[in-house]
Amino acid sequence: MNTTAERPLLIERQDGIATLTFHRPAALNAVDVPMARALRDALRELSEDRSLRCVVLCGAGRGFMAGGDLATLAANPVQGAADLLAPLNEAVERLAQLDAPVIAKVHGVAAGAGLSLMLQADFIYAAEGTRFNLAYINLGTCCDVGASWALPRRVGLGPALEIAMLGDTLTSADAERLGLVNRVLPAAELDAAVDQFALRLADGPTVALGHMRRLMRAGLERSLPEQLAAEARAFGECARTQDLPRGIAAFYAKQTPQFEGR
Repeated sequence: MNTTAERPLLIERQDGIATLTFHRPAALNAVDVPMARALRDALRELSEDRSLRCVVLCGAGRGFMAGGDLATLAANPVQGAADLLAPLNEAVERLAQLDAPVIAKVHGVAAGAGLSLMLQADFIYAAEGTRFNLAYINLGTCCDVGASWALPRRVGLGPALEIAMLGDTLTSADAERLGLVNRVLPAAELDAAVDQFALRLADGPTVALGHMRRLMRAGLERSLPEQLAAEARAFGECARTQDLPRGIAAFYAKQTPQFEGR
């Protein structure tokens, strides 16, 4: 059995919140094949967990994630890329389909695949002083792990092209100004702020939150009639949950609803 020090991904569960920590601190958490597969396997398991209410992505040590492991690519670029991307892409797809909202807690550096994975979160909280760089173009390649899908949706096409095609490093202030992150906080306050926010989300109507996060993303690609139909289907599914009657009863009683997430 691997010790904690040997595991490329740490998983902690508490109060319905799953915290996934990228754990190759000596390599600034650069994602290699074992880490990619561990992330895929963790999300396979979480996608079947009905008690899941929120997911937090973070990195151990000095940064969130420095990108893909270049040693994997240098040995055999074609095969190395295939070995990394197959599990990472499945992980991203499973992350997108969760009902539970996803928070990225970012510090130090988020670059390359690390920035791509960060962008898959619904909410991004960053520490002051964090550096961001999509980085791929500096290596002579295009982006992967869903960055070309997520980045224009978060900051708009023009800024996304600039971030992707120039390969410049952004400061935490740049990231906040562009809307790349939701909040920038002093490093000493980041953990507590994310913990509090995760608990707030975990107390929400998880099924409804899941429909909300998927509707918002899909709405950028559908016509209005298609989106109206999708909303109606999703609302119907929410109406079958225990949470909607709880929310209505709490509204009439002028109380805070106590949602169960199902």
